[in-house]
Amino acid sequence: MSGITAGTARDLIRAAEEKALEIDVPMCIAIMDDGADLVSFHRMDGALLASIDISQNKAYSAVSLKMDTDTIHEVSQPGESLYGLGTTNGGRIVTFGGGYQLTDEDGTVVGGIGVSGGDASEDMEVAQAGIEAFESG
Repeated sequence: MSGITAGTARDLIRAAEEKALEIDVPMCIAIMDDGADLVSFHRMDGALLASIDISQNKAYSAVSLKMDTDTIHEVSQPGESLYGLGTTNGGRIVTFGGGYQLTDEDGTVVGGIGVSGGDASEDMEVAQAGIEAFESG
């Protein structure tokens, strides 16, 4: 599957929301295209207001750096090669888990998913449900 259409984004959001309901954590879910433009966004009832921007910035980070935000966390720690990265791009770079790039069958980044509302491990789990939906096409 390549490209992120509105229909694809809805499918990813649906899958991610199902996982969020399963773990009982209301989430904000953002889907972006390969230009880091928002294609679709969903805020579940009760999701934190701060998670609106955080989820979108996680998707932006993953697309713009072609790196998941958990890896960004690792490489931006003191003493690492990208220390300080989180202070760039007007503060949009997120340095904790929950943002992933979406790639086509050739490994080309075609979009991103960002999830926020729980702790980083919960955000990552919910985002992975969206990724699995994308990969299963």
